[in-house]
Amino acid sequence: MNATASYQFTIIVPVYNERENLPRLEERLAAYLEKTAAPPSCVLLVDDGSTDGGSALIEEICSRRPDFFFLRFSRNYGLTAALKAGFAACESPLAGYIDADLQTDPDDFDRLLPFSGEYALVTGIRTERKDSFVKRASSKIANSWRRMMTHDGVSDTGCPLKVIQTAYARKLPLFNGMHRFLPALVQMAGGRVRQVPVRHYPRVAGTAKYHLFNRLWRPLIDCFGFRWMKKRYIDPTIEKKGLE
Repeated sequence: MNATASYQFTIIVPVYNERENLPRLEERLAAYLEKTAAPPSCVLLVDDGSTDGGSALIEEICSRRPDFFFLRFSRNYGLTAALKAGFAACESPLAGYIDADLQTDPDDFDRLLPFSGEYALVTGIRTERKDSFVKRASSKIANSWRRMMTHDGVSDTGCPLKVIQTAYARKLPLFNGMHRFLPALVQMAGGRVRQVPVRHYPRVAGTAKYHLFNRLWRPLIDCFGFRWMKKRYIDPTIEKKGLE
């Protein structure tokens, strides 16, 4: 049996070359699990082909923490692939997403979880972002363009703190770059989205994996891919079953 089926909430954490952050990540998430608003909760670390020695540390963490589990890719596939694998492996009713750099606070899941019954996706809005001017400016441009193209009404789709109903997460048509469109994808599948302000912190260890090209130019191009897919999306309603 998949161990996550025994939990109410699974926190999915994509990890790529974040060895310096892993001890702090373990400590913060373990502390949160003791007081979560959705008990019992667990953590699923998705090792996206790390090459910095972090893979061994992830296994060590999971061996001493009974509520921590992991998946490891054979190579680096990217954030969307890590989320897709995490959603596919998750069998708890709710799935969460947070980045390993801890620029968002695990405790803020408790700001999102109260809305998770009514909304298919609850996503954070980073307040007082502690990023560089270039990062904030490129993110603002990309978000404005994406809202115009998708009409999802979400102001901060890139916020790495989300709670999603697993039933929706597992049926989303994800492909490379589509992590930027989770709110629009959920809406396309018929789900409702709620935005909630959350805290944001500067990165204190490790190296950012995004630069101007993959933070600005690629999202602009991906919007056309989303529009193409949305026009061809099929979600048939089954009127009657004869499977017994």
